[in-house]
Amino acid sequence: MSTASQQKVVINKRVKGLPREALEKLSQKELIDKIVQLEAYNFQLRNLLQKKITDQDKNNEEYAVLFGKDADATDATGSKEPKTTSRAQQRKFDWSNAHRRHVLLKVSYFGWDYQGLACQEDSNDTIESHLFRALTRTCLIESRATSNYHRCGRTDKEVSAFCQVISIDLRSKHPPESQLDATSVSSEIDYCGLLNRVLPKNIQCVAWMPLRSPVYSARFDCVARSYRYYFPRGDLDIPAMQEACNYLVRHADFRNFCKMDVHNGVTNYTRNLQSARVEACEERLTDSGYDMYFLEIQANAFLWHQIRCIMAVLLLVGQKKEKPSVVNDLLDVESNPCKPQYTPALGLPLNLFRCDFRDKTTRSLTHPEDAGDDAMDTGPEEGGPGTDDNPSKESDVTEWVYNEENLQKLIENTQCEWAQFSVKSTMIRNVLQQLEKLLEDNFKTAEKVQAQVILLQDSVKPRQYQPLLERKRCESLENRIEHFVKKQRLIVK
Repeated sequence: MSTASQQKVVINKRVKGLPREALEKLSQKELIDKIVQLEAYNFQLRNLLQKKITDQDKNNEEYAVLFGKDADATDATGSKEPKTTSRAQQRKFDWSNAHRRHVLLKVSYFGWDYQGLACQEDSNDTIESHLFRALTRTCLIESRATSNYHRCGRTDKEVSAFCQVISIDLRSKHPPESQLDATSVSSEIDYCGLLNRVLPKNIQCVAWMPLRSPVYSARFDCVARSYRYYFPRGDLDIPAMQEACNYLVRHADFRNFCKMDVHNGVTNYTRNLQSARVEACEERLTDSGYDMYFLEIQANAFLWHQIRCIMAVLLLVGQKKEKPSVVNDLLDVESNPCKPQYTPALGLPLNLFRCDFRDKTTRSLTHPEDAGDDAMDTGPEEGGPGTDDNPSKESDVTEWVYNEENLQKLIENTQCEWAQFSVKSTMIRNVLQQLEKLLEDNFKTAEKVQAQVILLQDSVKPRQYQPLLERKRCESLENRIEHFVKKQRLIVK
């Protein structure tokens, strides 16, 4: 075990705001200086948002106040448009008498048009931004801060999910004592149908699940996450890639298969990778470079860009540029403590495909507030600290609640998405067939062009390949920790 993994390293959390008692002790000049500083910071954030958000977002009422626009818009002639009567008379929802219930929501989305899952200060085009806008618009939550929200996995830009699961408190028709009754569940608000009417068509809720424990967490009570990475066969040696996958299945330090996020306090890169396999998407294969495969990896939790880095190395193995044993060499952090420089595979083909949860939560009502999310999914080991709030043997989870009409609509939307891309794919495939025939007829080329996987290797193709273990290395984990300790970003205890 390395020295870094034995150290207790934590983020040096600087106080972002002074408490009221401390503010009351400041002089008038100090208070004015603080106000000027905060106004300058708000001005910078406002400028960032104006550059990032779309024109459609700028016309929304929620941004009118932020950008200092009048509530009453002016038309081209300069006259103000009166507010509509319905909007003027619309009353705010009274949350004082509302019941709430703790649930899991299963969300499916295609992420290639979005800037990732998590909300960002400088972008409004994230999955969570759309999701929380829909939740507040439908009055299912009062605010994110009071919704007891956790997400199962944090997907990056362009990454999709069939089984993203969140835990959240939603408005309920029924009082807490009867919420788990069969009649209450069947007559509950149609959460998925209600949200799907206001969500984009490529972000949809699939099902919801009533929970018995109010502290059950989609993040901390998830015991396994499975991702699939889709890719064409091209000229890849599939058996060699599967052999390399066999080396991955272990409890090991994956620092050479991720993007290190030391400045966020992540210094433990050991993960329990439970399974890894390469499999064909279809039973009938054409034995050509256009056959589609997927890499499926299951683990307790993942590091930042871990699967994309694994896929990058597997692609090199499949192209016979590296031996399958290179995976074993990179997992030996004693011999290779510094990661070789290579580019992660493209994020677009990655999909969070399945999540498994424990029956009973390991958290308690007295559990301290969770620290802010890391830039990657780390999650605790199974069987972590905490006591059950449900001391009986009854499971905290129940059954997923599906709606037939909602599923039919989801299938319809997804079929439209499939049709759009399938038409494009078929057109491109026909053009390729004609081009390949022209090449064969005119030049009698014996070897076919098999370049389908070049797109996935998001990097410049070198004239001469340099083996991974001979490349220039990144900084070691110990050096990174030392660097951020000196910058007072981290504290070593």
